[in-house]
Amino acid sequence: MKFFLKTFGCRVNQVESQAILEQFAARGWEHAASFEEADLCLLNTCTVTHQADKDVEKLIRQISRRNPSARLVLTGCYAAAHAEHIRQFFPKAEIIGKYDLGKKLFGQEDICWTVSGHEGHSRAFIKIQDGCDCFCSYCIVPFARTVKRSKPVPDVLKEIAALAQKGFGEIVLTGINIGNYSCPQSGKDLAALCADIAALEGRFRIRFSSIELQTVTDGVIDAMASRPDRFCNYLHLPLQNGCDGVLKAMNRHYNTEQYAAKVAALRARVAGVSVFADVIAGFPTETEEDFEASYRFIESQKLCGLHVFSYSPRPLTKAAALPQLSPGVIKRRAERLRELDKRLRADFASSLAGTEQEVFVEEHGKHGVSGVTSNFQHVIIENAPADLHGLVRVRITRAEGPACYAQMQ
Repeated sequence: MKFFLKTFGCRVNQVESQAILEQFAARGWEHAASFEEADLCLLNTCTVTHQADKDVEKLIRQISRRNPSARLVLTGCYAAAHAEHIRQFFPKAEIIGKYDLGKKLFGQEDICWTVSGHEGHSRAFIKIQDGCDCFCSYCIVPFARTVKRSKPVPDVLKEIAALAQKGFGEIVLTGINIGNYSCPQSGKDLAALCADIAALEGRFRIRFSSIELQTVTDGVIDAMASRPDRFCNYLHLPLQNGCDGVLKAMNRHYNTEQYAAKVAALRARVAGVSVFADVIAGFPTETEEDFEASYRFIESQKLCGLHVFSYSPRPLTKAAALPQLSPGVIKRRAERLRELDKRLRADFASSLAGTEQEVFVEEHGKHGVSGVTSNFQHVIIENAPADLHGLVRVRITRAEGPACYAQMQ
């Protein structure tokens, strides 16, 4: 039997797909090169934007037209949030929730989302948490992943140890809202989990995926500060907007003063820390004055880079019912933020010139050997041997735009 697996969206989906792929492989299924050849087509879907929905639906139509005899299974956020729409317009598609896949496909109650590697990647990702109940007014994710779950601490530690033993020098902890981690057995939070991770043997480092401001506790910061060899001095700290009025309309649970204070605390306690942020352009209530205030605030924080999203109204969310801004306004604001992002990344790269850094080697491409520093700066290692892997010490010699160049020590 042959299966086709297509993943849309975030890192969490990618980790879940890796776990699913390993389950298929363990049962002797063959990974089909295309959906036309498959007996079963499984789409791990995303619904974070309108475009994500369109991408999923386009592939559903292609499979239905070109391989109508295949079993078509939808899982993930689009499948969870739009079940009625799918039943009406794609009646042959079978919807299976993430935590029912094990039983429905493999006769196993829960596949636990444990991975033994990550196909096509030099770093490994593990899922420690799922679900969100924040209900930001623009976000559909809580409607698709409502139930909060966390992987037990012993399982997390076992998975990390196994990946480290296989030679993965960098392991990323991921989830929908990882700061809400809570061990179902002991109640340990993310900071307590970090203390246990710090005690593991081996040479590897841990990177946190995106984490919400309110959940970056003193304990998490302490872990980063006390074990720079184990925890990357990097945080992706979503901002979404730099205007308090817009943050309130977004139902974000902080203001700009609190965001700035957290960034300052991180910089004071974690040596060389970098802070990146998500920002949404064109939220419905954002006036020109709001946008300018937000832009100035982002500049003042001297962040290291931005992930800019153009606002997209999502069904079920409160913001979708508001009067919407014109596409032209949203596009213009997004373009300005992306230009700011380029400047911030160039400034960050320049700030590292002359410093020593530990780089995790990721790529061996046409531009040579490259990787990322602990604080997530892309580095090209000019004197690296072609077979270089793992964690290496380098000295940054210069920066060109968002990239740094280095020599091995």
